[in-house]
Amino acid sequence: MAEQKLIPASCPRQGVRRTAARSGVTHVRTYQPDRYSIIGNHLAQHRQLSLTAIGLAVHILSLPDGAASDIRTLAAHFPEGRDRIAFALRELEGAGYIERVRERVADGRVITRTYAHEVPGEPGRPGRPVVAAVAVATTAVPAAPVASPAAAVPATPAAPAEPEPPARDPAPDAVEPAPPRSEHHDEAEALLIGLRRTDDRFTLSRRDVRHLVPAAVAWFENGASRTAVQHALTADIPAHLRHPKRFLAYRLAALLPPPVPFLPEKAIEVMRPQAEPPPWYPLVICAGGCTRPFRAPEGTWCRDCRARRDESRD
Repeated sequence: MAEQKLIPASCPRQGVRRTAARSGVTHVRTYQPDRYSIIGNHLAQHRQLSLTAIGLAVHILSLPDGAASDIRTLAAHFPEGRDRIAFALRELEGAGYIERVRERVADGRVITRTYAHEVPGEPGRPGRPVVAAVAVATTAVPAAPVASPAAAVPATPAAPAEPEPPARDPAPDAVEPAPPRSEHHDEAEALLIGLRRTDDRFTLSRRDVRHLVPAAVAWFENGASRTAVQHALTADIPAHLRHPKRFLAYRLAALLPPPVPFLPEKAIEVMRPQAEPPPWYPLVICAGGCTRPFRAPEGTWCRDCRARRDESRD
């Protein structure tokens, strides 16, 4: 009978914690005292966002306040092109993690403020700005002079100080005001809810409407009418429509028209059609006997003389 040789078990890798799970992921956690960001599982394990959108959201949430997060900067930082990054930003905006608000400054330019939400749709918390739209000048506060140790020691013993009153509890932090609501918000929400009158397949839930409202508001802010938005969403609907929310989100993002260019008031006045001036008639003398000068297109009788002539004929 052949001799049986026992094969020794392989030694586990040093430094890796063993787990009772037979397969799957084993986390090797390391304490990080700084340079880390807290990301919720609702974002990391999102079932409807693409991996590009999730990774882009993690990158934006890790940026400090005031860092640039436009498409050109992100495309220079990552190997993905501008089209993929733009599509990922539209995904995050539709899911509520990114909010972009257009504002007009004093010099007439239109800027975009970007808010990154750690928790989408959280009430009373507008998020933290990622793009600094307006540069704010800061003034340095001069540091208070540091007293020398010799000056700190009093020359004579000080009198016993009176007992200080008990410290009051610090006032709670003021709640940050919510971002200003767009003037087109109600109109965009009513349009999305009323799409089911055109097709029953566009019956959206409250959550779907809330996610699609920012993209619809961008149409109205760019100067599109309600009829134009509804036609863009409901024209040439495919026969098999499985995901109406994704279909509407794609059309709102892909067919968004550019904003109307800003024109000075003088240019607008030139473009407006001017009213035609009234006709000019020559000055004639009445031939009915009153010798009254008047302007008339035809005939040389004034109104009073014509009335007397008609009475005499009757």
